[in-house]
Amino acid sequence: MYVAVKGGERAIDNAHQWLAEERRGDTSIAELSIAQIREQLALAVNRVMAEGSLYDPDLAALAIKQARGDMIEAVFLIRAFRTTLPRFGASTPIDTGSMACDRRISATFKDVPGGQVLGPTFDYTHRLIDFTLAADGKVPDAARGKARTEPTPHVTEFLDKEGLIQEEADSFETPRDLTREPLDFPADRPLKLQAITRGDEGFILSMAYSTQRGYGRNHPFVGEMRVGAVDVEMDIPELGFSITLGEVTVTECETVNQFMGSKKQPPQFTRGYGLVFGHSERKAISMALVDRAMRWEELGEDNVGAPAQDDEFVLYHCDNVQATGFLEHIKLPHYVDFQSELELIRKLRADVETAQEADEEAPFQEAAE
Repeated sequence: MYVAVKGGERAIDNAHQWLAEERRGDTSIAELSIAQIREQLALAVNRVMAEGSLYDPDLAALAIKQARGDMIEAVFLIRAFRTTLPRFGASTPIDTGSMACDRRISATFKDVPGGQVLGPTFDYTHRLIDFTLAADGKVPDAARGKARTEPTPHVTEFLDKEGLIQEEADSFETPRDLTREPLDFPADRPLKLQAITRGDEGFILSMAYSTQRGYGRNHPFVGEMRVGAVDVEMDIPELGFSITLGEVTVTECETVNQFMGSKKQPPQFTRGYGLVFGHSERKAISMALVDRAMRWEELGEDNVGAPAQDDEFVLYHCDNVQATGFLEHIKLPHYVDFQSELELIRKLRADVETAQEADEEAPFQEAAE
């Protein structure tokens, strides 16, 4: 039986007001500013920009504040806002070889042109709580390095010169835009990379980890990982040349994987690739591993049934906004659906009870006969 709910609109308005109060918290404590979130929670801001497919640190910081720190909710807000923005053109591909690197490391070559630049990293920190951060005193100034501004060649170029790594086919076709077209299959590599770039970091990480544990036989070397700023340029037909619109910070990772060769290709190394907005090393490396795992068919390898090798499994389940929407809709009213199932269960139970009573009476009827 369906029972209409009265007073729902008023209850929703009150819920919104209560949420606003909870979001603000104790009013005796100073409110967080957008600048504070942008500057001091930069890695959270970067994640929201990457998974929201929109590079705007201030807007991402505002979304985090509005979402009370819920990253997926903040991503949802960014994507919703993104749909309202007009599109007036497309930029040219960014040149990561000219990146002003804050951080650049290679696990395959010790001495590389440009050198190893450790930059700001947690890699060598002790995982101990630093209680000095809770004090109001001045934090000691860090020995801030200077970003490398001269062009920095990619490490895989050295392997390329000897023909030891698979050549990537140049494509001059404009890739499909996942933010404007729905995902469909078969998906080419650019579309797959778009999907995992804006996919949930935790999901992509777990898929990457699974390949290292044997579900896909994928144990790579980090050929190179770099973090830094790159120029974004756009061709202007009226001018006949491109102009710089601004710069964005990105993290890029190329992995080097062993490949035993096939009938068409000699033994060589292959690549996995990841590129993501902001400083997001975990996501970029995870992307590179998952990208390589999904290339099994292209390289003529066996599909061992690993989850990371299944394009549809990975791409359909990595989007945290879509996953959250489908998951959380079950907490909304389903009164009619539940009542129909409740009536069905009652009828089935009644049928079972009737059958049991008949079975219990049968021996007495036989004895009487």
